[in-house]
Amino acid sequence: MLDITTDILLELIAAGESETLEFKESFGDRALEAVSAFANSRGGTLLIGVKDMGEICGVQIGKKTLEDIANRIQEATDPRLQPFLSIIECGKKSVIAIKVAAGTGAPISVRGRYFRRSGRTNQRMSHEEIMQRMVASTGLSWDAFGESTATLDDLDAKLINRFMEAVKKLGRRPLPESSAYYEFLRKMELICDETPTRAALLLFGKNPESYFPSAFVKMGRFRSPTLIVDDREAHGALFDQLDEAMNWFRERLETTFVISGKPERDVLWEYPLSAVREAVTNVLCHRDYTGAAHSQIRLYDDRLEIWNAGGLPSSLTPDLLLREHDSIPRNRKIAEAFFYAGLIERWGSGTTRMAEELKAAGMPLPTFTSEPGRFRLTFHRDVFTEDRLRNMGLSERQLLAIAYTKEHETISNTDYQAIAKVSKSTATRELNELKLKNILVAEGPGGRGTVYRLKRT
Repeated sequence: MLDITTDILLELIAAGESETLEFKESFGDRALEAVSAFANSRGGTLLIGVKDMGEICGVQIGKKTLEDIANRIQEATDPRLQPFLSIIECGKKSVIAIKVAAGTGAPISVRGRYFRRSGRTNQRMSHEEIMQRMVASTGLSWDAFGESTATLDDLDAKLINRFMEAVKKLGRRPLPESSAYYEFLRKMELICDETPTRAALLLFGKNPESYFPSAFVKMGRFRSPTLIVDDREAHGALFDQLDEAMNWFRERLETTFVISGKPERDVLWEYPLSAVREAVTNVLCHRDYTGAAHSQIRLYDDRLEIWNAGGLPSSLTPDLLLREHDSIPRNRKIAEAFFYAGLIERWGSGTTRMAEELKAAGMPLPTFTSEPGRFRLTFHRDVFTEDRLRNMGLSERQLLAIAYTKEHETISNTDYQAIAKVSKSTATRELNELKLKNILVAEGPGGRGTVYRLKRT
């Protein structure tokens, strides 16, 4: 049984529907879809007897109500689900709580259809998502399977030898001096019964796109979403794509020089190259190579966007990427190869390392957007430089507030009062001025709960 008190129930309802909470007036087909969606995502709780807006309408409870619901769930789902159910009394009304744990194996279907949770809605899973979850349930990743029509002749010996030299030099994996490259690939599980795996073809293939047509990166310099100044494509094996993309960035990113007293001047890039390299490496390791969409790099005047095919795994959210989180590589064998070559320092730390690099450079944290079938990473330029802000007529107090917000991500009215040494009414007026100048945006329920962030395009 699920132990939820009346107080906890009221707190849940007050919080409103979310990625892990849904309300239903009665138990029907839509409720079954929600159960499946929670199981195929991060888990969640379904409250039966609550209207969409949070009003408790209650449900009729009989001797076998919970047993009947449990049976309906088991009969409709495959593999069969056994969620926790309980009845909560709230005044004279009864609410049924159904707690669904996140699935760890194959995706859960409801009468042959698969759903996943996206925000406050339940959405049908695509064929690609279903197949990826099926493959993941076997303990393997898509790239670990052999490509039946490929042969060892499809692999480039020079690329393999170059990779072996990098592995030897770094020493992350023991490698005998006399090891032949085919034997090495077998030990790395990149060859299955004399057949190259998908990972091997992408890492060392002479022409990976003959098997995976979308396996390339398109790079462009954008003045607007529709105005492209120049573009380039990176083709070939993944290591070569990484090199080509980084060469493109070195040609396109702006630089400044800093005199530090050393014989050589320090070069400051428009975006830290180490963070950019981490971002491109993540694109190559985590993209979905089964679809028709290629990866895109879009360099705008005020931001850098990197689009990748394939959304986040169901157990991860964009917010989690800025904190310590589990490593769930979409393509495990490709990620292993990048690790042994020294291109990945530690699994699961790439996004946090990017954030640290940007913060150290005095730039805003990256933002992540996960949509069905697509993931987008954005680096933002610091458009709010001191010179520009002074030209906009900001006071010294407001400049202090912007500097505080850059460091702490948000600022409240109380924070403003403390750093500027002003009254609440003055803080309110000057924060509103920053809003009107499109520098800050307000978030929160209002009043004391309001915080302000820098506005990003």
